[in-house]
Amino acid sequence: MVLNLTEEQIAIRETFARFTDEQIIPNAEAIDVAHEYPRDIVKQLADLGFVGMRYPEEVGGSNVDLVTFCLCVEEIARGSMSVAGCISMQSMMGTKFLEMLGNDDIKERLFKPALALEKIGAICMTEPNAGSDLGGLATSATKVDGGWVLNGNKIWVTAAPLADFFTVFARVGEEKLLSIFLVEKEFEGISVGKTIEKMGVWALPTSELALDECFVPDSHCLSEEIGDGEGHLRKLLSEIRIMTGALGLGIARAALDEAVKYAAERQQFGKPINRFQAVQMKLAEMATDLEAATHLVYHAAQLLDEGKEHRKEASMAKLFASEAAASICDKAARIFASYGYAMEYPIQRFLRDVRFILIGGGTSDILKLVIAKELST
Repeated sequence: MVLNLTEEQIAIRETFARFTDEQIIPNAEAIDVAHEYPRDIVKQLADLGFVGMRYPEEVGGSNVDLVTFCLCVEEIARGSMSVAGCISMQSMMGTKFLEMLGNDDIKERLFKPALALEKIGAICMTEPNAGSDLGGLATSATKVDGGWVLNGNKIWVTAAPLADFFTVFARVGEEKLLSIFLVEKEFEGISVGKTIEKMGVWALPTSELALDECFVPDSHCLSEEIGDGEGHLRKLLSEIRIMTGALGLGIARAALDEAVKYAAERQQFGKPINRFQAVQMKLAEMATDLEAATHLVYHAAQLLDEGKEHRKEASMAKLFASEAAASICDKAARIFASYGYAMEYPIQRFLRDVRFILIGGGTSDILKLVIAKELST
């Protein structure tokens, strides 16, 4: 990489690389097959301080920069996208708005325990008719004495069956201004719907969520001003995209490593298949794409850390890294040939899991529009 990492950054990365090698990779297949949230391993990552890495020390975090955080995300994703998805969602989308906007009670009762994974948070934005189009969100919040009444349906809510609290985006008033509310699982009128069966990332449960006359007290309206929801979301969006790019780097590294190893071992026509140009070309393309994606992701992370303009670069990093990861996983499966289709090898898991990052943080088409808009301004 072009980055000159500090000794501290290297030490932190090595801590999570070692944990991945010793705890995640040996259990990755079992975690996948179980279709259950890997609470024990995720709790161990929380105990290592992962959830609080991007938060200030005064609230229980360690306040590391985004480059360091992405290094750790990459290592965990190298072991299991399910585990990486669980812990990264908790450390960012599941808890960020509580830290940014929550009152002292919320921070003490919910946010701080969430850093230790004693509480689990979920974010609720997507709806049946609103994904990339935030303007299509229809969940409403109506002001009443002492609070708000929320009505609507959310979908693709990560960790919903396990969550202790939900950050909900809803429309307010005749102008339908987007605002943020915190809903605890004990509140009346909130119910978790059916679990969505996915093709990959099986250990990260995803469900529907219904809000039916759900009363939320004034203390749980996280918006400082009614209608500031989109602005607060945009503050976090670049970081989410860069982090998602780092997830792509991790799974791409794992796929490339497996392909290189298999190509050296697999014999055809009396010699290892890595002696054939067709295989060599695939490996070369995979390695080159991974190197380019790595530079894009950490360049964008460094720009954000330095307080420089980074919106375009964050979108480029997520776009290229996610697409490159999908391509690398596909090429790896082709090198494995029929064994790439067999459940006994991890390649099939990489193929299934990698599509998770093509969607989260913005689809490729949306990212291209963002980049084009930045170029024209």
